[in-house]
Amino acid sequence: MRYRVPDLAPETWHTAEIDVEKSQFLAWVCHAPTTDAFDALLQAAKAAHPNASHHCTAFIAGPPGEQTHIGFSDDGEPGGTAGRPMFQALQGSQIGEIGCVVIRYFGGTKLGTGGLARAYAQAVNAGLETLPTREVVERDSYLLKVRFAHEAQARAWCDEQALPVQQAEYDGNGVSLTIGWPRDVELDISGLENRLKTSIELQRT
Repeated sequence: MRYRVPDLAPETWHTAEIDVEKSQFLAWVCHAPTTDAFDALLQAAKAAHPNASHHCTAFIAGPPGEQTHIGFSDDGEPGGTAGRPMFQALQGSQIGEIGCVVIRYFGGTKLGTGGLARAYAQAVNAGLETLPTREVVERDSYLLKVRFAHEAQARAWCDEQALPVQQAEYDGNGVSLTIGWPRDVELDISGLENRLKTSIELQRT
């Protein structure tokens, strides 16, 4: 599986702001591979804006479609008017490992339930529009065993296929390269075998 995640360092946030009927909505977005990473965002938002009316939240601490490590909160807004629309906006983006806090400063005009839901979703979408992202490729690890004389060619082939070499171990028989094979690509090393003119031992780790 391949999906995008926020291209942000730990404990850094991407921000955006919208104003609706004099209420200010500040969206803070983070890379949330874990729930702890999202919690750090929430605590930072509360510390930076302690006097805000609400700190509403949504997160997906996993790939798009994650069902377990997810959550959202209205933080005192009428039920279903903040957290759920925020979560739906995150789901619709197809970005994984993402968390968002929308900080609201009440402007004196009530927006109604429909207006609130739209405003919170719009705030998240404003953050997503300019969010830097990078691709994550889910991989399985395999041991690629070759003779010493073939190591350089094997590494070159891995580079050509965009296969990361995660580790190399040497013994009397040659070298074992631990490679990360994309889960969404059929396993096929025939190209390397043809190049080296020999069969290659490959083991799942």
